[in-house]
Amino acid sequence: MTALVIAEHDNASLKGSTLNTVTAAAACGGDVHMLVAGANCGAAAEAASKIAGVSKVLVADAPHFADGLAENVAEQALAIASSYSHILAPATAYGKNILPRVAAKLDVSQVSEITRVVSPDTFERPIYAGNAIATVQSADPVKVITVRGTGFDAAATGGSAAVETITAVADSGKSAFVSREVAKSDRPELTAAKVIVSGGRGMGSGDNFKILEPLADKLGAAMGASRAAVDAGFVPNDWQVGQTGKIVAPQLYIAVGISGAIQHLAGMKDSKTIVAINKDPEAPIFSVADYGIVGDLFELVPQLTKELG
Repeated sequence: MTALVIAEHDNASLKGSTLNTVTAAAACGGDVHMLVAGANCGAAAEAASKIAGVSKVLVADAPHFADGLAENVAEQALAIASSYSHILAPATAYGKNILPRVAAKLDVSQVSEITRVVSPDTFERPIYAGNAIATVQSADPVKVITVRGTGFDAAATGGSAAVETITAVADSGKSAFVSREVAKSDRPELTAAKVIVSGGRGMGSGDNFKILEPLADKLGAAMGASRAAVDAGFVPNDWQVGQTGKIVAPQLYIAVGISGAIQHLAGMKDSKTIVAINKDPEAPIFSVADYGIVGDLFELVPQLTKELG
């Protein structure tokens, strides 16, 4: 058995979710190879070769891979799929765009968002917004799998995998890259942050989110929000944590004015330590919190910030 991990990268470096995917691939048994499809992606390939547990890095370097168009990357994966028992990618927008195409062309069922490898053909994945865990066994000859990064530790560095250049498939011509608008922030990226301070509907307005900024600055934290706060227009959409937002598992998650709807809990309940501040003692967020403070957030947050000073 050999597993293939499709690397998510920006041609210069690997995304953190790729390291978690390698851990999942290693748990399937056998060797782990990695596909780096990009343009002038030598730096990303070199980073891939240093991941512990990866025995070979396959590099497909061509201009039409520059922006990670799913049609092209999927075709590249399909070109080498016959050599692998498992094909894995992160359960990010990148992986979710590529692997369903691979699964459809291979005529197999995709196993999505796994959080545990039970055996080479059996996996666990959350269902019903994380309220139940399904154990899924696949009889398909090739297992096509997306990996929820919060379920696996990141693979360590220190490897020395062989790097092999493979023939790049032709441009499918089915899509073209137009533009990308990247949100810029001095704060850590939400899914990679070790500390997150999130606000909910209880913040009352977008302006009130400024109360959280000094606390986030003291902790070096990313800023997040519940769907209710995003839907109300308080903060940008890319702040959203939850089932329909970003799945996070930081070392510390501070939930301020968040009631704890099931969809939000599904996105953050795997955080190592959860602190909740809410005026409602019956708020569902307290069911998953390690530490809960009942009171007025507009008094408590400044006090907490001051104590951290």
